[in-house]
Amino acid sequence: MPYAGPLYERSVSAPTVPAGLPLVIALTGFTDAGGAVARLIEYIRDDLDPIPLAVFSNDVLLDYRARRPIVTFEADHLTDYRPPRLELSLAHDALGTPFLVLAGYEPDFAWDGVSEAVLDLASSFGVASITWVHAIPMPVPHTRPIGTTVSGTRAELTEAHSVWQPHTQVPATVAHLLEYRFTEVGAAVAGFVLLVPHYLADTEYPAAALAGLDSITVATGLVFDGDGLREENREYLTKVEEQVAGSDELSRMLQGLEERYDAYMAGATNATPILHTGDLPSADELAAELERFLASRPNSDEDKRP
Repeated sequence: MPYAGPLYERSVSAPTVPAGLPLVIALTGFTDAGGAVARLIEYIRDDLDPIPLAVFSNDVLLDYRARRPIVTFEADHLTDYRPPRLELSLAHDALGTPFLVLAGYEPDFAWDGVSEAVLDLASSFGVASITWVHAIPMPVPHTRPIGTTVSGTRAELTEAHSVWQPHTQVPATVAHLLEYRFTEVGAAVAGFVLLVPHYLADTEYPAAALAGLDSITVATGLVFDGDGLREENREYLTKVEEQVAGSDELSRMLQGLEERYDAYMAGATNATPILHTGDLPSADELAAELERFLASRPNSDEDKRP
């Protein structure tokens, strides 16, 4: 049985959080095709330096035997102990725009309690929207954009970008439950299921994480610098192409997937993938475009003239 105690503790040194921020949810759990969510969490923690606002209790929520913490052994002694983390934090995107992020492991216990706690925290911080991402394997080719299934209450996102809209039952995750509870209270919530090529699902596929960032950007307007992930993806795809070129079986499989994908996209849906990650502009290109935009605008003094 898990330890009976508080689900989380608020950080005593947390900064003031402005109201009206978007909340992004990234939880590893039942499925994470291509390592998309795990890599998103790594990117957020390593590149965005989030500040914890509420730290959830491992002793209450985590089954240590199923997901054992990591220890470091140096010759004859232990030097480090790294338990998993589940935290609600304040982060900033590449342009300095603040947002809230709930990131970490999916709780093994107390799903209803966690959902209630997250809704209470979201209410106390006055969040404007909720966006979450996860990834599943699908028989689709890596040579086409990663599609998404979009759920929630934001019909404009579903209409524009939900390329596959099944009627089915699936094993739930905590994030599903959170979407369901946020929907019940009338919140603006969107869930993005990334449709990752099944033959790459057990690898760390950088394009999957990039597609996750794309989805968050479309839903929130936040901007992320994914240059490192794009470079990794180029190297990754080079290796994949080498393997495909060296195997007639893989080449035939890929051709069949491409034909099925193209036929489906041509007739079965009006939605489109958000962006082809290989076509994303670099940070330098974004900066140059921003400079051109600002240069084309009148200065502030001119704006104030009658």
